[in-house]
Amino acid sequence: MTKLARYTAFIALALVACVGAGVSRAEDYPTRPVRIIVGFPAGAAGDLISRVLATHLGQALGQQFIVENKPGASSNIATEYAARAPKDGYTLFLGTVANVVNAAVSSNLSFDFSKDFEPIALAATVPVVLVAHPSTGVNSVQELIALAKSKPGQLNYASSGVATTPHLAGALLNVRAGIKLVHVPYQGSSPAITDLLAGRTQIMFSPVSVVLPHIKAGTLKALAWAAPKRSKVLPDLPTVAEVGLPELDASIWFGLMAPAGTPKVIRDKLASTLNATLKSAALQSQLDKMGYVPLGGTPDDFTRYVASELKKWTVAVEAAGAKK
Repeated sequence: MTKLARYTAFIALALVACVGAGVSRAEDYPTRPVRIIVGFPAGAAGDLISRVLATHLGQALGQQFIVENKPGASSNIATEYAARAPKDGYTLFLGTVANVVNAAVSSNLSFDFSKDFEPIALAATVPVVLVAHPSTGVNSVQELIALAKSKPGQLNYASSGVATTPHLAGALLNVRAGIKLVHVPYQGSSPAITDLLAGRTQIMFSPVSVVLPHIKAGTLKALAWAAPKRSKVLPDLPTVAEVGLPELDASIWFGLMAPAGTPKVIRDKLASTLNATLKSAALQSQLDKMGYVPLGGTPDDFTRYVASELKKWTVAVEAAGAKK
């Protein structure tokens, strides 16, 4: 064997060894704590589901999963940060409906959500409920519309930020019902709820997980589900479709993602673990009490779901005149 042939063979064996070692390390994943980047503040629906998932994934995989909140800019700050993170499986991202809304709203983002992330699995959805401060005196959507028509421009609706689903749902309510509610944006659900409870704003579309305690306490009045069907946490509450506004489905979903380029063996391990965890009675019971509905499924299922959501919210953005 010539010197060149021996050198070539040595390089080939070294490459095989490196690849084999890499697969082995990936299969041993995780060997240290894993971060889940969340684009919303503590107490928001995305934060709540992330902490539940982090606990159960940590128990299943024997390592700590840490939720890291990076709120602001309708979750774009966290999305850009996660997109640029190392592609080693130790920085994950909680993808949400906010990401497809942002993609529909803006054509000049510094990242491409559909290309910069690899889907792992859908985790859960939480239905959105339309709530009002008791001082409004309304007990139904019909009464709210009648009040808004009698006081055009005098009622405010809060949202978790500009171009978020609560904002767009409120804008669509204005269009479909022929009313003029004034939008008041906040940096996340928690500060929005604080002002709503204080009566500084009058209504809000909110994830039920965030406002359910206030509804039960009577400090907020639930008017309708902005979701395809009723939820068993408030079974007597009608949907917006039942009161003549089917376009106002604003359900919020959450799914685990990784920066594009993260090894497939790691993504597959996370997907199988997450799906198994979502089927556990303990997690299902915990999510049920919070108003979340577990989803699960394959990465391909997640990809198709994101595509359908992008189509729906592009229509909503155009109807609300929110395109940038």
